[in-house]
Amino acid sequence: MTHVLVLNGPNLGTLGTREPEIYGSETLDDLRALLEEDAAALGATVEVRQTDHEGELLGWLHAAAQAKTPVVLNAGAWTHYSIAVHDAVQYVTSSGVSLIEVHISNPHAREEFRHTSVITAVATGVIAGFGFDSYRLALAQLAR
Repeated sequence: MTHVLVLNGPNLGTLGTREPEIYGSETLDDLRALLEEDAAALGATVEVRQTDHEGELLGWLHAAAQAKTPVVLNAGAWTHYSIAVHDAVQYVTSSGVSLIEVHISNPHAREEFRHTSVITAVATGVIAGFGFDSYRLALAQLAR
């Protein structure tokens, strides 16, 4: 049975109340419940985590690489500038572990600074712009 980590970066703990016109009105708990249901249907398990602390995310990524656990990652704002997150993602994927970068909104349809991801070049793939379905598509791919 495949176990998938779904890791979320800064501000994603405020889903449902922060800019609902962009991120929707559903919460992180709603996302967790949706992904747990999808995982069960796919014969997989999922663990959804969120942090506003970069070092904690790095530790989770290092542990995923070492345990060979596939990852769905929404790094939030760190996507656009964190070389530390880039390096941790590269550690995951260079260890032979799949990591899919996800975004709820389409970063290319937003402010110009969001058009650049320091993660994309070292991620296995990217899914963006489909709301929570971005996560669902990534989970389905990793559970295959």
